[in-house]
Amino acid sequence: MSEQDKNTGRVVSIRGSVVDVSFPENLPGIHHLLKTDDDQPVFIEVLNHLGPQRVRGIAMNKTQGLERQSLIIDTGQPISVPVGKEVLGRIFNVFGDLVDRKEPLPELERRPIHQHPVPISQRTTSMDVFETGIKAIDILSPLEKGGKAGLFGGAGVGKTVLIMEMINNMVGEYEGVSLFCGIGERVREAEELYRELQEADVLKNTVLVFGQMNEQPGARLRVGHSALTMAEYFRDDRKQDVLMLMDNIFRFVQSGAEVSGLMGRLPSRVGYQPTLGTELSELEERICSTESGSITSIQAVYVLADDFTDPAAVHTFSHLSASIVLSRKRASQGLYPAINPLQSHSKMLSPQVVGERHYRIAQQIKSTLAEYEELKDIIAMLGLEELSEEDQKTVQRARQMERYLTQPFFVTEQFTNKKGQYVSLEDGLNGCERILNDEFADHPVSDFYMIGNIEQAL
Repeated sequence: MSEQDKNTGRVVSIRGSVVDVSFPENLPGIHHLLKTDDDQPVFIEVLNHLGPQRVRGIAMNKTQGLERQSLIIDTGQPISVPVGKEVLGRIFNVFGDLVDRKEPLPELERRPIHQHPVPISQRTTSMDVFETGIKAIDILSPLEKGGKAGLFGGAGVGKTVLIMEMINNMVGEYEGVSLFCGIGERVREAEELYRELQEADVLKNTVLVFGQMNEQPGARLRVGHSALTMAEYFRDDRKQDVLMLMDNIFRFVQSGAEVSGLMGRLPSRVGYQPTLGTELSELEERICSTESGSITSIQAVYVLADDFTDPAAVHTFSHLSASIVLSRKRASQGLYPAINPLQSHSKMLSPQVVGERHYRIAQQIKSTLAEYEELKDIIAMLGLEELSEEDQKTVQRARQMERYLTQPFFVTEQFTNKKGQYVSLEDGLNGCERILNDEFADHPVSDFYMIGNIEQAL
């Protein structure tokens, strides 16, 4: 585009990250990327048309140095990111720029980050279980291959550690491409993840896209779309299966609330943006499987103040095929992973999908733990001895089961000094079945804590 052909405007007002720009000739389209004409450009995405000559946009990077009457250029297109097999093993930001300080990429095709979801007629669903090697997940809330799973929990109950363990267990075994998207999380975690992938020699099949906690709300709001555009390329063009890990969906919702507040929209319930459902759907609906390939997504979801009725958690639940709920109470008892077996659920846990035996064992585990939960008040008031013999057996079984569902992780070896364990689904089911059949009635409960296979308790 020559200098004369450029559509230019001038800044009218700046409020934090919100910039109003006047374009006397052509009004840029919604989602068009605008930029300043200098060495360190400020990038602005158009979100609203305020009138025949005025647009309102959100800055995607710092607005330092921007002032009224600054010249703004309309790039004529939305933010776009590079796609191609050359992106594997690299780290990108929301604009698709490399941030790993290594050699630049060759000239690649770029695609806009705003894409329509695949029509329902072209989608496929699978009946295959996606094995993670983590007992509590594989037995009680199995993940769907090509489905969406959420890890829900408050601050500090182990969502990121669980995601890191899944990366460790699955990326090495996984045939397709892995894509990690960090939305509004700590910069330290991104750096640790990069080193771990490098050490495990799986970086060459992984793409990392980050919009970290220290970045502008606009960048955090759009980084998920950038990552999805790359994932869709591997699914549709290269016909590969993609494992997509996102940490954290709540930060995506939160950045949307920040942008909405800055744009002057009236807040909705609990102060969230009125467009919460739409924004989340635009992101989640793009994660799906087609005839050519699948995108399996595992997402961490921070739950504000452990309140599962929070609109951000409620809206996210409706998109998922499996919900793994982490409990602060279990974390405080040292039962890691702190998965609450009674609140977690999966659409895959039905006899038609996982088989009669797996379904039966999972239901028995849940009913045993539910009975134990009801007996806890009596135990606290009167003591264990006051229970009937049958109830005492139930309590012993449940306590053994709670501890058997704990597991030492590979990614926490340096903190726990326990060697990480990968437990196959068959081994996990055998162990649970033997505990439910009272084979270990005379074993102390502590024998089952932080072990892999049941043989390690003997």
